[in-house]
Amino acid sequence: MTTRDTIFALSSGGLPSGVAVVRLSGPRALSVAEMLAGRLPAARQSSLRWIRTRNGDPIDQGLVLIFPAPSSFTGEDCIEFQLHGGRAVVAALLRELESVDGLRHAEAGEFSRRAFDNGRLDLVEIEGLSDLIAADTEMQRRLALEQSSGMLSRLYGGWAEQLTRIRALIEAELDFPDEDDVPGAVSDRLWPQLAVLRDEMKQHVAGAAASEIVRDGFKVAIVGAPNAGKSSLLNALAKREVAIVTDIAGTTRDVLGIDLDIGGYLVHLMDTAGIRETEDVVEQEGVRRAFRSMEQADLVLMLRSSEPGLEMSDLETDRRFVTIQSKADLLDAAAPRAEGILYLSAKTGEGFDSLTKRIASEIESSTSRAGGLAPARQRQADYLRRSIADIEQSLQNPAIALELKAEYLRLASHSLGKITGRVDVEDLLDVIFSEFCIGK
Repeated sequence: MTTRDTIFALSSGGLPSGVAVVRLSGPRALSVAEMLAGRLPAARQSSLRWIRTRNGDPIDQGLVLIFPAPSSFTGEDCIEFQLHGGRAVVAALLRELESVDGLRHAEAGEFSRRAFDNGRLDLVEIEGLSDLIAADTEMQRRLALEQSSGMLSRLYGGWAEQLTRIRALIEAELDFPDEDDVPGAVSDRLWPQLAVLRDEMKQHVAGAAASEIVRDGFKVAIVGAPNAGKSSLLNALAKREVAIVTDIAGTTRDVLGIDLDIGGYLVHLMDTAGIRETEDVVEQEGVRRAFRSMEQADLVLMLRSSEPGLEMSDLETDRRFVTIQSKADLLDAAAPRAEGILYLSAKTGEGFDSLTKRIASEIESSTSRAGGLAPARQRQADYLRRSIADIEQSLQNPAIALELKAEYLRLASHSLGKITGRVDVEDLLDVIFSEFCIGK
């Protein structure tokens, strides 16, 4: 692979479709486009053209757009062919492009990799672009836009500039202690500024858990004794038959999960095996997995049944647990309802609006702790924590030499730079760009 190759790929997703976009990028993009479509339109102005093979055979009639370097997505000359989205049409164009010397199919994420190499995007923006493509819910879309639009990059860049300025003044004091234009003991006045910067970074990292919920989903486990109505609850929330529902205890043996969109957030809902003492080896494994799901969940829906003999054993519960009385339609309508318990009936639909609102409220409570921008990926949070730890070392050890404090701050700057890719990050690039689909 070489960046001097001209690459091409279908960039518009699965076929067939109404429109298909085939993208080219590289030194031969303009000449090849002219070869196939004739005289090219002005930059960034679409024009209807017949697209033909080099033998003159028509492939399709479509739009041609030119994005000259360096003002393109990749920073190279780019071409887009917008064709009818039939499989045969696209295949014919791709075959023709593949037959041209110096052209090859793009690898996964290669267009975005070239955008990074040419300084068009940094790593945070590229990760945001990947998340934007994969976004299924409104909140995922918003989180991805904060990255892809450069909001996070500007925040991290501003912190990096502050660190660089502080380091420069400390280095000047170390290297030129007797110069008139370098104030004496300037470092003493920098530590309060550094402490403020550290506190800002710590507050920012505190929102990482909230971002993780938005990006990866809010996990809700449904637990209870056998036949407590767990699978019926799952089916009712999914509005389709996902789990098998029978009167036989122990029907569910494994964790069954579905994804829902509640209030714009992704929710992973998990139906678990009924919790009880059993001699069945398979059911024992199901119970073990049910407990593991409880430990991993952000919220646990603990079902009680109105039927005798189906109460849960004593479990240690915490704020993550919501007690639910299932099969409420079997209860005496005149009997008083206990406070702090949700009453549900999968048969009549009673209580489902309240449950959905309760889940949405728990998500809002969990994500509101971010209080603004927050790291969108674990990689970003990890490097921020490393940077904070090195700043802490320079602040909390007054007895160490100024040279060592300066070294800690250099390490802190290096970690910040790795977030956006401003320093050597070659070992990260293959991992990041492999997440992209072909053509992006």
